[in-house]
Amino acid sequence: MATTTKCSHRSRALIREAVDSVQAIDAHAHNLVELESEFPFLRCFSEAEGEALSFAPHSLSFKRSLRDIAELYKCERSLEKVEEHRKLEGLNSISSKCFAAANISAVLLDDGIVFDKMLDWQSHMSFVPAVGRILRIEHLAETILNDEKFRESKVTLESFTEVFVTKIKSYPSSGLEIDPYVSEIEAEEGLLQELNGSKPIRITNKSFIDYIFTRSLEVAVSFELSLQIHTGFGDKDLDLRKSNPLHLRNVLEDKRFAKSKIVLLHASYPFSKEASYLASVYSQVYIDFGLAIPKLSVQGMISSLKELLELAPTKKVMFSTDGYAFPETFYLGAKRSRDVVFNVLSDACGDGDLTIEEALEAVEDIFRENALRLYKINSVDGLIKRENSFTPNIVPKYSNINQNGEEVVFVRIIWVDASGQHRCRVVPAGRFYEEVKTKGVGLTHASMGLLSYMDGLAEGSTLTGVGEIRLIPDMTTISRLPWSTKEEMVLADMHAKPGEAWEYCPRSALLRVTEVLQKEFNLVMNAGFENEFYILKKITRNGAEEWGPFDLSLYCSTSAFDTASSMLQEAYSFLQSLDITVEQLHAEAGKGQFEFAFKYLPCNLAADNIIYAREVIRAVARKHGLIATFIPKYYLNDIGSGSHVHISLSDNGRNVFIGSENDPETHYGMSKIGQNFLAGVYHHLPAILAFTAPLPNSYDRIKPHTWSGAYHCWGRENREAPLRTACPPGVPLELVSNFEIKAFDGCANPHLGLASILAAGVDGLRRGLTLPEPIDTDPSDNLKRLPKDLGEAVSSLEGDEIFKEFFGEKLIAEVIAIRKAEINYYSKNPWAYKDLIHRY
Repeated sequence: MATTTKCSHRSRALIREAVDSVQAIDAHAHNLVELESEFPFLRCFSEAEGEALSFAPHSLSFKRSLRDIAELYKCERSLEKVEEHRKLEGLNSISSKCFAAANISAVLLDDGIVFDKMLDWQSHMSFVPAVGRILRIEHLAETILNDEKFRESKVTLESFTEVFVTKIKSYPSSGLEIDPYVSEIEAEEGLLQELNGSKPIRITNKSFIDYIFTRSLEVAVSFELSLQIHTGFGDKDLDLRKSNPLHLRNVLEDKRFAKSKIVLLHASYPFSKEASYLASVYSQVYIDFGLAIPKLSVQGMISSLKELLELAPTKKVMFSTDGYAFPETFYLGAKRSRDVVFNVLSDACGDGDLTIEEALEAVEDIFRENALRLYKINSVDGLIKRENSFTPNIVPKYSNINQNGEEVVFVRIIWVDASGQHRCRVVPAGRFYEEVKTKGVGLTHASMGLLSYMDGLAEGSTLTGVGEIRLIPDMTTISRLPWSTKEEMVLADMHAKPGEAWEYCPRSALLRVTEVLQKEFNLVMNAGFENEFYILKKITRNGAEEWGPFDLSLYCSTSAFDTASSMLQEAYSFLQSLDITVEQLHAEAGKGQFEFAFKYLPCNLAADNIIYAREVIRAVARKHGLIATFIPKYYLNDIGSGSHVHISLSDNGRNVFIGSENDPETHYGMSKIGQNFLAGVYHHLPAILAFTAPLPNSYDRIKPHTWSGAYHCWGRENREAPLRTACPPGVPLELVSNFEIKAFDGCANPHLGLASILAAGVDGLRRGLTLPEPIDTDPSDNLKRLPKDLGEAVSSLEGDEIFKEFFGEKLIAEVIAIRKAEINYYSKNPWAYKDLIHRY
């Protein structure tokens, strides 16, 4: 451990910013109740009466919590005034306020604790972007045993097990001395004891509980699901001596459960050190610190978290609020968790236990990434989707009724073809939800061979009008159209037959390459787009109408932003409603040109998001009688529009592209992995352009001295290089965290474009390719040019065998045929590109 030093003001500021801004996954909580329920707010916060969920009267946590709530509500600091405010505002208002202040993007609810007049778990979607359900095992077992219909027939251990296992598969307090080898005879005796006991049944027999636990863990392992276990304090009737997680060692050392994932809840307090030890020794143990935060004093919370992190890796410690009944409990849990994590990580930086980069990564891990990985959730900020085939209990934030009580009329099923155009089939909502969402709709093979200038096939196309595929909606992407609230849109995969991806499907192509990267190198490619576009308005010139610049201001002009501010605010609001994070936006150098920069995401999700983002931006412009166009070079004498993309690599959430000052293989600020991957992209870049710069007009943009990357080189923070390594704030200047590809524009199919980059990078990793020296000056003609036109890029693709391996020969042949048809048409009709503003 390094000598203790004070964490710098700059480092503390970076950690504070990260802690406050991260959109948290609340990995364990309970249902809200209606305001007029018989579970009163005042009693919970003032008269503990032995209730485990209550704040002890006049304790430090009680006084602190009251102060925090009064500050949030901007009312007098007394229980009576807080309660008065709550009744005046109503549940919807205070819940929205609390969850917004908590900055929670998803919450997993344990609805096995039953409150009076509690909301069902789906109702919570009104307050948080996504909601998941946690199945409480003992509650399920008690529900079965209390069911009169179940008990009408002879109840045996076999009949109970059959019903129990069936029900638990349909869903994603006795102490922890679990006997994983409890016999069926002992379990049967325990079952009979419960059936002959008082009603309603509350299971207390240890043998029967051990049996239920063991069978549940077997199901969890078979479906690769996680099992949460209450440890330490929490329930008022527990024997704290038996809540020490060390009692779980018999289970943890059982070979049947070696691949399980077990989460110890409540920070195992007061056994936090024991929990930390288990998480460091057993691969299947994770820790959730909900309830300990915010119930303890500030120093108690800090001490508990420090004890957890003494041995437990930061990638195995998770946040939850353990919120319940009242929205204020979610807010308090989130607020205090952020404060405590900030204090602990800042101290760790000051002590030399963590670097600032490691601390920032720990913030993301603790609040978000660990839960996403452990519970097999993919995230587009609030939009949640499961990675496995198990029936999801995660529900995105949408329903068939909009805020005005109007039913959805249409659902748009969207795909992007090989020429980069957004297309959709529209289905009435009733038919969609009854049939199409699972069976899809038919689509002719020819749909993936259409050209930018007409809905026809290229000469030499591998596709014809004969044959049909199924367009299958990916329900994890379904969203309400913010600009047309009676409609929804959903992205689709193309299937040759049920369950079999069509070889021409762009989304499937990217997925195939991401799976290669994952299986061979255990890596994920992340991508963050910067999308430029022009806003055009109708102007009259010589008596004729044409489309001209919306504004004449230049780069980062405040007046340009003022002119477009209302539209940009509307677009930003719509993007937020789709859980698409905009990191910054500004007026670009062209007249009427703007740029949106979007958050880094795993590349599949980044590609999905950029499609929806372009839909939003174009729709907002149309609403105002304007056109937003993403074509690369609308004005040949003005700046072009790109869709630059930043790329990095991660291993279990850790950026492995970035180098290390202590790693002898670090060069140019990159790790060896980063160098090999970037070298692969550099080596194949001429062929990649056939995917990322797909139109002849794309090469009107890629010119020297226009920051578009015209020469075959790479550079450090060199915006004239097509490949630029970058260093964001908070990373030491000699290191780089990602690289940017400049030669990517808004006419490219984003899935095929990212797949080509990823395939090239995988080739670089496989062959250990190396980079030439970087170019740190403005490139000149003594360097080799990248393809000057689409024809040169297509020739490079034809001669590059690596893409046939990853994409398949048929898809590559189709891309080449489309590109050659585009070359032929636009060479004969040089001004026809002007019409593309209506297509891109």
